[in-house]
Amino acid sequence: MVLMRTDPFRELDRLSQQLLGTSARPTLMPMDAWREDEAFVIEFDLPGVQPDSIDLDVERNVLTVRAERPERQGGSDLLAAERPRGVFSRQLVLGDNLDLERINASYADGVLRLSVPVAERAKPRKIRIDVNGSARTIEGRSQPEPISS
Repeated sequence: MVLMRTDPFRELDRLSQQLLGTSARPTLMPMDAWREDEAFVIEFDLPGVQPDSIDLDVERNVLTVRAERPERQGGSDLLAAERPRGVFSRQLVLGDNLDLERINASYADGVLRLSVPVAERAKPRKIRIDVNGSARTIEGRSQPEPISS
């Protein structure tokens, strides 16, 4: 005879972790984002997703990424199910300083990589100013100069 200690909330915890995710395993597609030279780069982890199931859509300044990992087929008994399956979707609100017309996307080794260039209007530029009849050029900077004391 085997005695098992039962916890009535154990099943509820397991179901909530599957639906809402945990910090170690979120149900959303995990991503990293950073600036690299004149572009913002975003990478999404999508292991086990076929490239033809990935859909990217931009409407105004909202980027929507949609992907699907199909349900397991077959009559085998499932012993563990920790990898979420089905349709995943994530939306990102992108700033006005990005050029959404020139987004590049690639998919390799289960990672979707997007490169979003900085818009020309957001890049630093030189402005010519007339001062008492003589021209002077002022350069725009992407980083403020340090304050010296």
